[in-house]
Amino acid sequence: MNLDFLWSKVLSQIKDEISSISYQTWFAETKLYKLDNNKAYIVVPMKIHKKHLNDNYYDTISVKLDSLTNSSYELLFYTDEEISTIEIEKKIEEDKKKKIENTKSNFNINSNLKPEYNFDNFIVGYSNKFAHAAALSVAENPGKIYNPLFLFGNSGLGKTHLMHAIGNYIVEHSDKKVLYVTSEQFREEFVKANRKDDNGTNFNYVDFFKDKYRNIDVLLIDDIQFLGGATQTQQEFFHTFNNLYNDSKQIIISSDRSPDDLKLLEERLRTRFCWGLTANIFPPDFALRKEILKKKIVAGNFEQDIPDDVIEYIASNIGPDVRQLEGAITRLVAYSTIMGGIKIDLDLAIEALKDFISKGVGEKNDVHRIQKIVSEYFQISIDDIKSKKRSSNISFPRQIAMYLCRTMLNESFPKIGTEFGGKDHSTVMHSVEKIENEIKVNKDLANIIEKLKDDIGVVNKM
Repeated sequence: MNLDFLWSKVLSQIKDEISSISYQTWFAETKLYKLDNNKAYIVVPMKIHKKHLNDNYYDTISVKLDSLTNSSYELLFYTDEEISTIEIEKKIEEDKKKKIENTKSNFNINSNLKPEYNFDNFIVGYSNKFAHAAALSVAENPGKIYNPLFLFGNSGLGKTHLMHAIGNYIVEHSDKKVLYVTSEQFREEFVKANRKDDNGTNFNYVDFFKDKYRNIDVLLIDDIQFLGGATQTQQEFFHTFNNLYNDSKQIIISSDRSPDDLKLLEERLRTRFCWGLTANIFPPDFALRKEILKKKIVAGNFEQDIPDDVIEYIASNIGPDVRQLEGAITRLVAYSTIMGGIKIDLDLAIEALKDFISKGVGEKNDVHRIQKIVSEYFQISIDDIKSKKRSSNISFPRQIAMYLCRTMLNESFPKIGTEFGGKDHSTVMHSVEKIENEIKVNKDLANIIEKLKDDIGVVNKM
């Protein structure tokens, strides 16, 4: 039975009985996923659709479906994410019933690559241009240059996208075996490999693990910082790294910080991470954020056009995290749909995103980003940095943050004072001058300032 054809017949009958707006809002994006054991699994866009369809249209759908199939089905509504979870849980149960065959002869690697992440849909701007070029070079010449390639930057800036793009490019243009894993996956598999089997040994598991990670051509390991504190896992990764490197196999690693800042990893690992090329991905500037939003809109194929002033509003007020930017568009379109397909304009965007935007840090609030990074470096809170506390462990980081706001953003002294809890402009001037004079004679402070500037990355210089 063709489920798509059957569901189109059901929808066609329903469409004739309800208003166009109701149909577009509640039915247009639904699909029949599966008929199994007298149960009809129906996929809906959001959880709100589940409740509304179940409460208001259950009988309507049931009558149409039963009539067309000459059967009776219980209707079950799920989102795509929930369907995926059900399938995963089902697979886990099936796997438990199978005996694991841990021999090299039946080993088939799953690359774990996501085909939707490629170089074509990676938006390049000033903040990620170098990392993109380095990634493409490695993809074109795996194992020959820049080995290892170490990508680092804050969460949500595109590191994982670039890693999958490298892997997909290599798979498409060669017969090399590629494996993408997170450090958590590597750690979990290593722990499992060291568990004893029913015979009190673990030789098969160990052989399986080593074969998986050393009999490949390209290893991409994401979020390496999460190996911090896992001493035995770090030792195993050290040996895996050496084995691959000595065989001229390509290694690509990502982290939320530079190799030098991975203090919880062994020094011998951090040293090896610097053997090839390290590339920092900075937060996207305003222009790049706009391009990312436009790309998301095109890919989403939304029914309504989204005006330029709305795009600029989102780009100005949402933080640098690409997932937040994409989430803002999704939220805006969903809000419009729920409100009966109301036209998307700036007023609607402000209303729809008022709670969402408060969680982001946009270009108009780069001061907040500097405060956040400085407070994290000195292990104090942002509230402390904005407070009137005068203890040296707080006042000194506050002065550094003010200095960075002045030199990197070129903000006015009164504006900086306002952002730091209503400080007088003369207080800000004094703080900036103090740091300017201090870095001339204090090399350690000068190094700290440069480190913070690197962490802050590209900011908008008005």
